[in-house]
Amino acid sequence: MFTIFDEETDAFARRTLRDHRRFDAGEWTPEELRAHQLEQLRTTLRYVTKNSPFYAHHLTGLDESSLEALSWESVTDLPFTTKDDLRTQLHAMLSQPLDRAWVFYETTGTTGRSTPCPRDNTDSIVNNTALTVCYDHVFRAHGSGHMVGVMGPNELHSTGDTFGDISRNLGHAHAKMWPHSPVVGFTRALEVLREIEVTAVFCAPNVALSLAKQAADAGLDPRRDFGIRFFMLTGELATPGLLDMIGRAWGATAYNCLYASQEASILGAVHGDGRLRTVPLNVLYEVIDPVTTQPAPTDAHGRREGELVITHLYQGSKPLVRYRTGDLVALEPAAGAGYPSEFLLPLGRVRDVIDLNGNRVTAYDLEDSLLPRAEGVLDYQLVIDRTDDGTDTLAIQLHTADGITLTDDRTEALKRLAQERWGCPFTVSYGELGGITTTGAMVSWKAARVHDRRSSLDSERQIALGMAGGRSGR
Repeated sequence: MFTIFDEETDAFARRTLRDHRRFDAGEWTPEELRAHQLEQLRTTLRYVTKNSPFYAHHLTGLDESSLEALSWESVTDLPFTTKDDLRTQLHAMLSQPLDRAWVFYETTGTTGRSTPCPRDNTDSIVNNTALTVCYDHVFRAHGSGHMVGVMGPNELHSTGDTFGDISRNLGHAHAKMWPHSPVVGFTRALEVLREIEVTAVFCAPNVALSLAKQAADAGLDPRRDFGIRFFMLTGELATPGLLDMIGRAWGATAYNCLYASQEASILGAVHGDGRLRTVPLNVLYEVIDPVTTQPAPTDAHGRREGELVITHLYQGSKPLVRYRTGDLVALEPAAGAGYPSEFLLPLGRVRDVIDLNGNRVTAYDLEDSLLPRAEGVLDYQLVIDRTDDGTDTLAIQLHTADGITLTDDRTEALKRLAQERWGCPFTVSYGELGGITTTGAMVSWKAARVHDRRSSLDSERQIALGMAGGRSGR
């Protein structure tokens, strides 16, 4: 309700909601969208060159005449913003002083220096409106009267505020709880989920799996003893195979609800069909070859695959221009969706691509090839090694419910798949995996899920192992 205390902010919020509802209803034409994007791109460039010390230097020479002449063909002439820029420039990246923000967040800093990510009213209104309009379809599909559990990584992260605000926007109560906090913990989190009859949970995939393991250790059946109808998962890679694994464990529907980062905010949101879609009213999307930095080619079906580059089309605390996310994605037209957005499929980080016997394999390819064939699994880790003759091998270590094992035919199917796709001899083993698999949202998918024994110089794995030390499998 803060908007009612400022007429200008209130008017902006109402206008933003109207635009997103029109877009959701399919009332924006592609031509109207492109005109909006070009106008807002020029506005963002004016804004950052005037207000951000970094961009005032980074975009030197971008005067009013060049802005008026800006076209879609000349956008690629603008320089990229990189993660190193964010780490070295810190507060010089900002376009507003901190006291103009309403809240301060920062990146986790587990794999590099923490960077400031303040949000002002514009940031929150624009991003939370987009999520609210999209999530309304999901919540309605699972009935009414929801009690929502919100589980974030730490107090300086936006998860709690964002999903609490959206739950309130949609008319649902929520409870914030941090299971990794020593004050709350997983035992109390499970008690709260049962006591207040939580029906929906926002959390990272590893948290959903850790909760299921903890419930089983306590003699509870996640499917029978809880009333959770659906999970809204974010924070780490979530392939259909992993979503299905979580859904089966809880007897619930699991959604990959969000593609975002602390520094870039909301870049994709799940809709009623369960697929992530771009938010083109707020963000300009490019897809590049991560090596050549040239635009990725578009295939006959309109699909582009490569590293995602984004530019913010709203003017908040820290707009980014041509920011290289470091993430591999696939974008394709949302045919039949009713409005000119694109389906967005995260494939993992550029640096997480793995070479298996000369085959370059993304995190998405690995996980979604293996997990659908591993029924009854509560957690997993991959181990890569190399034989004396130079052949890469692949093993999967599984934590299963009630100590069950895969059937012989499923095990054989996994072996055939690994051999046919990647030329890898393949083995399956079972047991406890420790806490490293819970660190994906804080470090990386690869650090949490892959033990690559071919190299001893994996600094991110060492970070993840250190973080996992006190987690005891949670």
